[in-house]
Amino acid sequence: MKVRIFSTPICPYCLTLKRFLEEKGIEIEEVDVSADEKSREEMVEKTKQTTLPVLDINGEFIVGFDRNKICEKLGIED
Repeated sequence: MKVRIFSTPICPYCLTLKRFLEEKGIEIEEVDVSADEKSREEMVEKTKQTTLPVLDINGEFIVGFDRNKICEKLGIED
C-alpha cells in the first residue's frame, strides 16, 4: 500500500496526522508542498483544494485529517 502525505513543516494538522499514522505503524512518504511545486500542482489538480494535509492512499485522496475515513481506507482501528 502506497501512502503519501502532502504537507508543510509548519502545518500543525499535518504534524498531528503524521504522528497518528506513525503510531498506527503506517509507513508514509512525506511530500513537502512548500518546497516541491510539481507535487503542490498535483495535489491541487487531484483535489481542487489547497487545504492541508492531503493524504494519498493508493491514488485516492483525502483532504484534511478525517480520522474515520483514513482508518476505513487503511483498514486500521481508531
